[in-house]
Amino acid sequence: MATIIAGRNSVAEALKAGRSLTKIYMTADKASQPLRQIKALAREKGVPLEFVKPEAMQRYAPDTRHQDVIAFAAAVSFAVLDDVLARVQEKREMPFLVLLDGVEDVHNMGAVIRTAECAGVHAVLVPKRRSAPVNETVGKTSAGAVEYMPIVQVGNTTSLLKSLKKRGFWIIGAHMDGENDYFHSSLTGPVVLVIGSEGRGMSRLVRENCDILVRIPMFGQINSLNASVAAALLMYEVVRQRGDAR
Repeated sequence: MATIIAGRNSVAEALKAGRSLTKIYMTADKASQPLRQIKALAREKGVPLEFVKPEAMQRYAPDTRHQDVIAFAAAVSFAVLDDVLARVQEKREMPFLVLLDGVEDVHNMGAVIRTAECAGVHAVLVPKRRSAPVNETVGKTSAGAVEYMPIVQVGNTTSLLKSLKKRGFWIIGAHMDGENDYFHSSLTGPVVLVIGSEGRGMSRLVRENCDILVRIPMFGQINSLNASVAAALLMYEVVRQRGDAR
């Protein structure tokens, strides 16, 4: 599973050695020479770097002298989307992708990956930025599904959605203000199901690139579901509709 690399020298050497890193966290108010070197190396190697509060750093490396910087080594080998879609075409299956837009909770990500694997999703797409690291907790929460589910890292999410539209995909976004209930929406064709974060939902640009926004009806006092629960409902509605369409 994922390895957390902590400390200035360790992170710098991992970058120099070309280690496969998914993300670097750095304490926002620190600007020493070693940290500036790490920032430059991360930029050179194309590794996303985010500034976080000290509490976040402590959460990921509670028993480690992190020296204001930690890096995440990939828990899985990321898949290439074109390869995934080529295999789907070979099997003559209807493409089914899930995009997590801004889902930063590792437990939610792991739960979505687990359900996606069970529901026959072909790949889970995760942005390089504003996304939970694919770490050991994700693997554990997924009950091992990360070993079977292709995970694709996305650089520019809106560009990818536009490209997939040209390839015939419908982009379906989950949103509390959606035009239709999810069970009254057609989900039988090539689909990218977009799940936003619990707090902010989908980003504006991603929302604007959805073909349709669907909502899950709420009848209680709480107006939203946990992101992984909402994703599970929508994924299995795709499964149900495709089963009825056969």
